[in-house]
Amino acid sequence: MRPPLSKDTRLCMSLSGRPGRFGTRFHNHLYDALGLDYVYKAFTTTDLPAAIGGVRALGIRGCAISMPFKEDVIALVDELDPSAEVIASVNTIVNDDGRLSAYNTDFLAVAALLREHDVPTGAPVLLRGSGGMAKAVAFALKEGGFADGTVVARNATAGPALAGSAGLGWAAEPPAELPGAVLVNATPIGMAGGVESDDLPFPAGVVDAAAVVFDVVAEPAETPLIRRARAAGVPVITGAEVVALQAVEQFVLYTGVRPTDEQVAAAAAHAAG
Repeated sequence: MRPPLSKDTRLCMSLSGRPGRFGTRFHNHLYDALGLDYVYKAFTTTDLPAAIGGVRALGIRGCAISMPFKEDVIALVDELDPSAEVIASVNTIVNDDGRLSAYNTDFLAVAALLREHDVPTGAPVLLRGSGGMAKAVAFALKEGGFADGTVVARNATAGPALAGSAGLGWAAEPPAELPGAVLVNATPIGMAGGVESDDLPFPAGVVDAAAVVFDVVAEPAETPLIRRARAAGVPVITGAEVVALQAVEQFVLYTGVRPTDEQVAAAAAHAAG
């Protein structure tokens, strides 16, 4: 059990355009399990510079960064870890006495999941999205040896730029057919509470014929894309897996403590419940 809240309790937080509950429940569960004097709270903002200034000025120990702030926050920190620098995208800030260091644990989590699920590197890949999370996925694909990939993004500036930097192709819209593809959704399509919460990021026929479907959206755990893939018997990797892995690395960066696999599993189950 964590100590009672006091002036010495350390605060960690998240900044997201649409705050969810997973991180708050995950981190606070582990603080309780490990008896750490920390508390975690989710926030959103319309003034990112002021919010990051608050992290620095108030001594907030750690700050998770989600869409749409992952790139804009770069100009507001003091140092980029290689995990963030190589993809120009941040999802974690650590505050050491007013000095802000930025990391990207999304990249580390996606790369690990591609390996653990034995995703076939020779299959064609369709990556939907061109924002910060898509960058993490694109460079994880590049590191993992996936050579036949296409960034699918309507943004005619960001899409080709990401594709070129990661050695991938670009298309404004997904193809109508592509049997045996690895499909990765790195957009808010299918996210709870959004205008596209009931939509698929890829045509239904492409999903049904896929080799693997990977959706980084964590809420809901069963997005329309994941439900469609499961119904077609296609292997899936869920956003819940991504968010749990990246959250563990954030937790270690904030606290210096690495929980056991059993503790992580219990925290993830609690957060998803």
